[in-house]
Amino acid sequence: MVANSNPTVGRRRLGAELRLLRQARGLKSTEVAERLMVSQPKISHLENGRRAISPRDVRDLCVMYGVTDPQVIDSLMEMARESGRPGWWNRYGDLPNSVYIGLETDAASLHTYAPLVIPDLLQTPAYAGAVIEETVPLPTAEQASARLKVRLRRQHRIYAPACPLRLWVVLDETALRRVVGSPDIMRGQLEHLNALSDEPHITVQVLPYAVGAHPGLSGQFSILRVAGNAQAGVVYLERFTSDLYLEKASDVQRYGVMYDHLQAQALDPDLTRRFITDVIKSHIEASC
Repeated sequence: MVANSNPTVGRRRLGAELRLLRQARGLKSTEVAERLMVSQPKISHLENGRRAISPRDVRDLCVMYGVTDPQVIDSLMEMARESGRPGWWNRYGDLPNSVYIGLETDAASLHTYAPLVIPDLLQTPAYAGAVIEETVPLPTAEQASARLKVRLRRQHRIYAPACPLRLWVVLDETALRRVVGSPDIMRGQLEHLNALSDEPHITVQVLPYAVGAHPGLSGQFSILRVAGNAQAGVVYLERFTSDLYLEKASDVQRYGVMYDHLQAQALDPDLTRRFITDVIKSHIEASC
C-alpha cells in the first residue's frame, strides 16, 4: 500500500483498504458507525473516497479492526496524510465536480456519451466559455473565469506525452447542431473536434438523428478506468447540484454494454469526420 499524489485517488484507495479490513472483521458499516458514534453515511463516504479521512480516524479504525502490524498502520496513516493534501484544482475554489476531476486525472481511459454539448476535454476556450456563461448561473465573473481555467487545465490530460488519456466519445447529432455562443464559435469548435479526432488515442463517433431511439436516451454518462484493471471502473453521471458515481461491477458492466451498443449504432470515425464537416458548412452559412 503506497500513497498517491492525487488526493482523490488516494482517498479511494485508502477507503478500499479500510473496507477490506472491515469486511475481514465481519463488521457492517452500521456497526462501525455506532461504535464510533458517527453516522453510517460518513463511513460509506470514507470507504468510497468521497471525503478525506484523518490519520486519527485511521488509527481508531485499525484498533476496531484488530490491525496490530505497525507497518500496515503506518502505511494507512501515511495514505491518510497524503490524501488530505489538496489537488491542483483546489486552488480555484469550491468546485462541484472536484471528485470527478481527481478520477479523470488518474484515469487511463474514458468512454463518454454526450447528448447535448461537446465534452469538456474537447472544448475550445471560446466554446467552453460560452457553455459556462450560458448554462451555469455564477454570481461573479471571477468564478466563471476560475471554472474556465480549470476546464482548460483538465485538457492537459489528453496531451500528456508519456501517458495520454485514451478517449472514446460518442456525440449525439444535437451536440453538433446546437449553437453555443455563435455560429463562428461553433465552426471553430467543430474544426477543433475534427482535428483532435485524428489523434491516435482519441476516437470520436457521431450518433445521427436517423438512428432513432437508442440506449443513450436516458442521458449523459462517462466510464472511467485505471491502468492495469480493465474490469474495474467508475460510471459518472453528472447532475446540476450533485453527481452520481456507480462503482458496483454489475453497474459498470451494464453501462459498458450500453456504450458498446452506442458505438455500434454511431457512424465510424471516418464517416463522423465527413458528417462534422457537413455540419460546419451549415454553421458557416448561418454566420453569413
